[in-house]
Amino acid sequence: MPPSVHQILLKHWGFSAFRPLQEEIIRSVLDGKDTLALLPTGGGKSLCFQVPALAREGVCLVVSPLIALMKDQVDNLKKRGIPAAALHSGMHPDEIRIILDNCRFGNTKLLYVSPERLTTATMIESLRRMNINLLAVDEAHCISQWGYDFRPPYLQIAEIREMIPATPVLALTATATPKVVMDIQKRLAFKTENVFQKSFERKNLTYMVLKEEDKMKRLLNILSKVKGPGIVYVRNRRHTKEIAEYLQKNKISADFYHAGLDPKTRDKRQSSWIREESRIIVSTNAFGMGIDKPNVRVVVHLDLPDSMEAYFQEAGRGGRDEKRAYAVLLYENADVHDARHNLKLSYPELNTIRDVYQALGNYFQLPVGMGKDSQFDFDLSAFADQYNFPPVIVFNCLKFLEREGFVMMTEGLRQPSKVFIKARKEELYRFQVENEPFDHFIKTMLRSYSGILSDFVTFNETELARRCNITTEKVISNLKYLSKLQILDYLPQSDKPRVIYIQERLNTSDLTISPENYRDRLKDAGGRLESMIGYAESTGKCRSQELLSYFGESNTKRCGKCDACIERNKISLNEMEFDNILNMIKPLLKERNRTLDEIVNAAGSVNKEKVLRAIQWLVDNDKIRVDRERKYTWK
Repeated sequence: MPPSVHQILLKHWGFSAFRPLQEEIIRSVLDGKDTLALLPTGGGKSLCFQVPALAREGVCLVVSPLIALMKDQVDNLKKRGIPAAALHSGMHPDEIRIILDNCRFGNTKLLYVSPERLTTATMIESLRRMNINLLAVDEAHCISQWGYDFRPPYLQIAEIREMIPATPVLALTATATPKVVMDIQKRLAFKTENVFQKSFERKNLTYMVLKEEDKMKRLLNILSKVKGPGIVYVRNRRHTKEIAEYLQKNKISADFYHAGLDPKTRDKRQSSWIREESRIIVSTNAFGMGIDKPNVRVVVHLDLPDSMEAYFQEAGRGGRDEKRAYAVLLYENADVHDARHNLKLSYPELNTIRDVYQALGNYFQLPVGMGKDSQFDFDLSAFADQYNFPPVIVFNCLKFLEREGFVMMTEGLRQPSKVFIKARKEELYRFQVENEPFDHFIKTMLRSYSGILSDFVTFNETELARRCNITTEKVISNLKYLSKLQILDYLPQSDKPRVIYIQERLNTSDLTISPENYRDRLKDAGGRLESMIGYAESTGKCRSQELLSYFGESNTKRCGKCDACIERNKISLNEMEFDNILNMIKPLLKERNRTLDEIVNAAGSVNKEKVLRAIQWLVDNDKIRVDRERKYTWK
């Protein structure tokens, strides 16, 4: 490994050494090899492409599905003195042009791109002229139809590879089954298979599943015993507020978070929790992505997640500091029914999806054949009321249309106001001479915002008004007028959710959603949910082993700390003794029913008391069935 890479790590991140596997992954990439990195949540995936990006001439192209995450990473890189930028659907054309020009002629080192943006004509033309030193594909499981968050636009990444054949690809994910691991490499056209996988085992994280009717009482009990910051996940937005208030009434510092809150409130509550001004955050799954808080001591799920992948990722936010932490799933029988019902709701009938798509185009007054890359502020409740759709159906239809690559729905993001003076210096000077009332206004902007002649700069209308000694309304009026005259581009601040058209609006008859694809997606999602239900309902197998087995890790040891292990520890047998007895009696009981004496005799010289304890445990945990004649059989 070249010493410059360690210098980069120390200079920009202040670390003197890499985490396990990071260095090997970076070496593989710098050797020009296509690489798939499987690192658990919090395992430091970003450094695996950010460091090699700085070690080579050119730009690292990063494909990422989440706009909020892209913005966070770009902001963090800039704070470290690393020039980075992000492109996503719905940006102003001039903003896109400036960013792409900076990648070609400037010093930009990392360019984050949404998969929908990747194959636009402008992007493709720029890529042909850009020096791409690495193609990094974040959340790479999104490219696999077997993955839990498949996104068709990801399939287009392989086409980009044809334009940059000498550039290696680095695919990164925290959650992938063996089937998905193979599919990622195939879909990204890996020249040879090359996987670096850190074990998903989290020895400091204790998994617990507790069947509990009075969840709130048990939640209080857990949070009283386990000190330190925590996350409580629920499915319903309304419940986040109710549970946070319940915790507050019981003297536990808590707040709530979900995507329906305005961006300013979300940012404030997230920051407050990170600074530990509030101890517990009660949230939907909208919370946690990209948040680096290492000392989370407990993560509690009060509802069943949709998949083992989602659960593993959310539970994995606990104990990233390698100190003891707990991941607790509380469930009851009704939760299983609710989870299956919610799955059906998230796959509305195809005709309903088409009806929502048709209504959406009418709502925005968008003609058929128009609107690609157009973005519209969107009030889901108002839309649902106007067209008499249940809001949950609208949400799930839009999510399905997003997965199919027709539209994209963003949660409200805080987008500060931006301005860019696009007129050339000579034009601008002439305009100021000929339009004296605007001269002071333009001069104030030039003095206040360095770089405004070459790039979009963020600003505050009220602050500019104070500097110009005019009203905020007058500032906005001036900016809109100058924008109309093509002197500048003005992007007012926005914090509303938006719908962005990835493709032009189609006739409903041309909205091609294959019934076969629909059925396959529903079947795959159903299979993932049943695995999650099976995990919750099982009692005999170590929780850590069960999770690791799902992700393809076998020959692992019991954790000895989860609810299943604690129960098994009560029989006072060590693991080797229990496994020996199990290996003797399991084949016998699979063959035919046996009496208790027959089983004990078959165990030979093994201590009779230990055999009886093992049998009792297997009966209690539903592995062995006893019939009316008191004969035992393997269930």
